Amino acid sequence: MRMLALATTAIIAACPAPAAADELAPTGVPRAAYLGTNPAQAMRDPATGEIRGPAPELARALASRSNVPLELKAIAGPPAVIEAVRKGEADIGFVAYEATRLGSVEFSQTYMRVRQSFLVPDDSPIKAVADIDRAGQKIAGTLNDSITLCMKRVLRQATLVELENNPAELGRALSTRAIDALGANRQRLTTLAKATPGTRLLPDDLFDVPQNIVVPKDRPAALAAVNVLIDEARASGLLQGAIERGGAIGVAVAPAGAKAGCPG
Repeated sequence: MRMLALATTAIIAACPAPAAADELAPTGVPRAAYLGTNPAQAMRDPATGEIRGPAPELARALASRSNVPLELKAIAGPPAVIEAVRKGEADIGFVAYEATRLGSVEFSQTYMRVRQSFLVPDDSPIKAVADIDRAGQKIAGTLNDSITLCMKRVLRQATLVELENNPAELGRALSTRAIDALGANRQRLTTLAKATPGTRLLPDDLFDVPQNIVVPKDRPAALAAVNVLIDEARASGLLQGAIERGGAIGVAVAPAGAKAGCPG
């Protein structure tokens, strides 16, 4: 607890310049949007209801610099997070970097990386990621997910199937062999595997998804303040602690200058 207090104090001590504060919270209350369906960003404590994980802790640290309360909003789907920031309904958003998402917002440096793999039926001939792209196989990903966008570029022989992010339906698709594999981050796949008997998680990964913070395009001081926050949270240990408290599997702090992404 003492180390967490010291790390938080270090983050709060470096208050943003007035221009940055104005751009970070033009309404006076900083508004942060994150993916409510992505456990790597945040998870709700079932006992206390507290939202914990890297996204809420970084957002709270940013709000603490101006000594103002934070408005934290869970949103379903990366496009919706980006659109909320673009339209000014949120001041910052937590979303994975993806080349197809560039243009309407500005991306910060990468603050963490999330491992992406596949869940397959127990008796599947697919033993590793190298076996995924084979003719006749149906490989699924959820709509607008980073791994789905990546697979659109890298799959050459297998057929990509895009599904809604409904765990029960995803499990049913695997159990009935409607699909041969499902791609997602390791936390989502681990949770789904527990609820879907007869499935197994591949031992290796397709790639690491870079996680970033987005701000509107016309707020350069806000982007600079967010990048400073990430540097300080990385150096102080706050980011590592937030990942540990979030408890998601397959998540790691990104080193400065990290450029992880889809191999395609």
